[in-house]
Order: sequence, then C-alpha cells, then structure tokens
Amino acid sequence: MSTNGKNGGGHNPKKYSIPLTEGPSRAAARSYLRGIGFSKEDLHKPIIGIANTWTEIGPCNFHLRHIAEAVKQGVREAGGTPMEFNTITISDGITMGTEGMKASLISREVIADSVELVARGNLFDGLVAIAGCDKNMPGTVMALARLDIPGLMFYGGSIKPGHLNGKDITIQDVFEAIGSHAAGKIDDAGLEAIEAAACPGAGACGGQFTANTMAMACEFLGISPIGLSGVPAFLPEKLDAAREAGRMVLELAKNDLLPRKIITAKAIENAIASVAASGGSTNAVLHFLAIANEMGIPLSIDDFDRISSKTPLLCDLKPGGRYVAADYHAAGGSRLLAKRLIDAGLIDGTAWNVSGRTLGEEAAQATETSGQKVIHTIAEAIKPTGGLVILRGNLAPEGCVIKVAGHKRLEHRGPARVFDSEGEAFHAVESGAIKPNDVIVIRYEGPKGGPGMREMLQVTAAIAGIPELSETVALLTDGRFSGATRGLMAGHVAPEAAVGGPIAAVREGDMIHFDIPNRKLTVEISDKELAERLKTWTKPVPRFARGVFRKYTDTVSSASLGAVTH
Repeated sequence: MSTNGKNGGGHNPKKYSIPLTEGPSRAAARSYLRGIGFSKEDLHKPIIGIANTWTEIGPCNFHLRHIAEAVKQGVREAGGTPMEFNTITISDGITMGTEGMKASLISREVIADSVELVARGNLFDGLVAIAGCDKNMPGTVMALARLDIPGLMFYGGSIKPGHLNGKDITIQDVFEAIGSHAAGKIDDAGLEAIEAAACPGAGACGGQFTANTMAMACEFLGISPIGLSGVPAFLPEKLDAAREAGRMVLELAKNDLLPRKIITAKAIENAIASVAASGGSTNAVLHFLAIANEMGIPLSIDDFDRISSKTPLLCDLKPGGRYVAADYHAAGGSRLLAKRLIDAGLIDGTAWNVSGRTLGEEAAQATETSGQKVIHTIAEAIKPTGGLVILRGNLAPEGCVIKVAGHKRLEHRGPARVFDSEGEAFHAVESGAIKPNDVIVIRYEGPKGGPGMREMLQVTAAIAGIPELSETVALLTDGRFSGATRGLMAGHVAPEAAVGGPIAAVREGDMIHFDIPNRKLTVEISDKELAERLKTWTKPVPRFARGVFRKYTDTVSSASLGAVTH
C-alpha cells in the first residue's frame, strides 16, 4: 500500500480503543471479552469492527457470513482483532409492490445509525462494513462518514446471471414477465420458468440496478477498494478479495487515511460521473445527496444533471443495455471505466482510494479483456451524454429525476391518469385500463407520504412487459424507481404530494408534458388554476401514528435534499 501524500505509515493503529481495553481499570471490560474467546493478546491489538448486513431473507446478503469470515482472517493476518456485529437489511426486490417496501429507504437511516452506535459504543480502531443490497451501501458509507475512523465498505458482490432458453436473465425479467402474464402474453408455465431460473444463487441483483450502481460508484468515491469490492459473489476469488479488504483497514489506520480525506467533493463528482457513464440507478441521486450531507459537502440535485450532461454513456448494462455486472467485471471492471474517464479528462484521477493509491494509479493498472463489448471507448460511446437528467417545471419546482439510458424518447405529451398509491396504479395496468399515450401519475408515495418513498418497479416492469405500452406510456411519481426500471419515468418529484406539492393538484385528464431537451415537466394548466386547486387541498393524516415509520415521517427531508432525517 502506497503512503504517498500521507504520513509514512507511522501512526499507531490502536488509537481509539485504548480507553476501552488498556490498564488496570479496564479489567472488567477485558474479562467480558475474554469470556467469549478473545485472548489477552487479542485485546491489546487494534480492534476492528466488522459491520455485517447478513440475513437469510434474500440472496443479496445470504452469503455475507462467509465474506465476513474472510475479512476477519485478513484483519488477523495484518495484526488486528476483528469483532463482528450485525445490522439490519431490507430486500427491495422481495418487498416490492407491498407495504413492506416502505421500510426500504428507511432502513438506510437505521443502518447508518446502528453502525455508528456500535462503533462509537465499542471505540473501534477501524471498521469494515460488508454490504449486499441497495440501502446497505449508502447506509454504511454514511456511518463511515460520521465516524471518520479508518474504514471501508466492502460489497458482497453480484449474483450469477440466470440462464433460460439460451440467454442470460435477471430478476428484471421476472418483474417484466409479471406484466406479460397479466396481459396474456405468456402462460403460467412460462412465468414459472422465468421465476425459477432468474436467481441461481447468492449475490445481489445482476444488472446495473441500485446495488451494483452504488457498489461501483463507491469504488469511484474511493471508500471501497477498486477492483476488489466489485468481484462477483459467485467467483472463488471473492474470498481472497475479502481477506485483502481486511488487511487493508490496518494499513488505513497506520497511514491515518480517514474517510474525510477520501470522500471529498471531487470524489463525489467522480462517483456521480461513474453512475452517468454506466447508466446506473436514479437512487444514486438520493444516496449521494445523503452522503454529501454527512460530509458537509455542498451538493444539489442539479449537479447530477451538470455532470451527466458532460459524461458519455459508455457501459452497455441492463436494464437499458444487454450485459450484467459479472460481464462488466470480466471486461475490465471499474479500473477500465476509470481509465476511460480519466483519459478523457472527465473525472479527477488524484482522488484517493482506500487501497492507498489514487484513482489514477488504480486506473493505470486496468486490464481490458480482448473483444469485450461491455465498456465502450469514448469514441464509440453509446450516447454522448450520461443516463441521469433532472427536470423542473410547475409540476416539480424542486426537481425530479429521469434515467434516459434505457429509452430514446425525449418528449411525451399525454393525459394524466391519477392514482394515490402504487397499488391502485398496478391494478389499472394489470386490468388493461391504461392506454397508449397515457401519463400515469402516482402520488402520496414520497418520503413523508409513503412514508419511505417506495419503488415503483411493480408498475414500471408491468408496463415494460406489455409491448403496446412500453414505448407509448410515461409515468411520474413522488416515489422512487428501482435500478431495474426502464422507460420514460420521472421519479422523486418534489415537493411531494403529502406536503402540498403541485403533484397533489393534478386531476384525471390534465395534459402532462415531458420535455427532456428543455429539462421541463409541466401540467398544462395556468398558474392561477394550479394555485386555486392547491388552496382546496387537505393535508393527509400520517399513515402511521407511532413507531419508526412515524419518526421517519416527522424528520425526513425532501427527496431533492436526499430524503435525509434530521
């Protein structure tokens, strides 16, 4: 590990845990820890927390016990003592389309809070956070930012692609098959075949959906070891990568290379550029706004449009493209994409990575697989601009987010079909009530209104699975989209309906205009009419009277600010 630009590796890696473990007055604490197997010698070494998001509810995190054991082995090999603890996780995919999905975004805050609490309570000298699903990555990175102790986030890796009828498939194909089944395009047996084949083992969803988007972007952010974190879950070398991550955290401690030296404004811009270049998930907007907030770094929703507009789309990845995360890794992975972007002057190669090398030094080690078609050159970019666009207008004064990587339409005008929940909208699609040219409006699904800002994949995938609708219908919502969403869809519309945003005033049949070239989302009524409608609007009663959902409702900010809690 290089020490260029740091302090030559001269720091004591046991910096924070001395008040917990050292001296006669700490005998009781040591006694507790010796009772569960730690030796006297173990407790005089640097104490490294291992925050594990393991669960047996879903494949994204199911294998993380094995990953954690490898990380702990690496910590021991480097002279530290690992102490593993768990935090919660919610599977977006399993909860999709149910009330349970309200818990997903809220889990980001709970993960950050719980990791912070355990780390502060136990005075760890360093931290390795092991993440697998969508909200794990930002949640653990937010905790690392708050703690500012030597640490990194290590991704459990992508699932192996499913295989059916001679082609690779992912969970996206299952969600879209549900729509095809509802429309009578495939029968029960066809749906069953896709369901059975799409998830062949452990690992996170295979496309450039939210998990892989955030994992890759955190390599560019520098807080994840580039080239190691992105190794797919099913490859034997994943455990070797995990051991190296465990060894790495001790080097971070020796070199005093802390999260606040890594997660800088230029590093965040690098991460956003990687999302744009890869056609990544719109959820990255929420998550990087939240991470920047933890760091006290100014970042606005418009910065995503600015960066995306100058960053070409280079990666041919699902949901908009043809390939999956395992193909991205095999083609050359994040080092190769970083090299493309650095050589073009589109990102800053001087930003640090937890490897102890700069992003430019890491990119110089890129190896491109001969004949690969996943990561295009700048000269052969798929599109001249990236996958994220921010629209404003009388429907979204604070902005909304569109992913343009998966479709070609730049304009749409059609009548509003208004629904006050995701379930109502899905029923309308499933029953054939949605017609070509319609604009589906789903509201009261925002951060406060949901609460929790559910993803609309059940609806968007059903639309994508019906050929006569997939290229003729648009959708807007104050909720979120899955990274697997494709089509003309505007999410994060702000202010949300639950606080009296203009989306609350839209009525059935109003003409809605998507104008991507001019970055406008408008309802075609006068300002006076819009104001009159909002005067008669009644604020809804919160859906939860107590508990974590009510706490979230009372403290969460607008989506345009990252849906962070205060």
